[in-house]
Amino acid sequence: MWPWAHAALGYLCYTLYLRGRGRGQPSGWPVVALGVGTQLPDLVDKPLAWYLHVLPYGRTLAHSLLVAAPLVALVWWLAARRNQRATGTAFAVGYLAHLLGDALYGLVTFQWADLGFLLWPLVDPPESEVEGVIAHLSDILESPFVLFGFALTAAMLLLWNHHGRPGLAELGTAVRRRVVPSG
Repeated sequence: MWPWAHAALGYLCYTLYLRGRGRGQPSGWPVVALGVGTQLPDLVDKPLAWYLHVLPYGRTLAHSLLVAAPLVALVWWLAARRNQRATGTAFAVGYLAHLLGDALYGLVTFQWADLGFLLWPLVDPPESEVEGVIAHLSDILESPFVLFGFALTAAMLLLWNHHGRPGLAELGTAVRRRVVPSG
């Protein structure tokens, strides 16, 4: 999945989670944490595999449930200690939605070997992969899942706008505090 599709899937999953628990709609800092969670596995694995060649594949370390489970638990625990359980939960939903998004093709097509990344390093990664953003962009039109990602993104943007664009004001305030000196 592309980054926007991961963000969309995460937002839709989080919205369903909140509705199912009777907790209303996404809001504020939890949405920012959700966004970080939806992107973190690729922000770790892709550069380490494609550009630094530290990892053997672009879906290994941060995509493995052996790393994801303790990391998500640690973030949730730290958030809970600061009385920010909703933020920790949103991060967890985003991170796990990312893994679901990457596993979706293997699940839908019954290609179980495509799910091996979830148990790396216990399961070897594929022999080769398309490396780099440019190479992936050249393959963008070859996958029907790209259209699925755009449809997810459109649905998420409509819903996010309907919810009042939660997280945007908080993110803007944080950026202004860092960029514009006070005083």
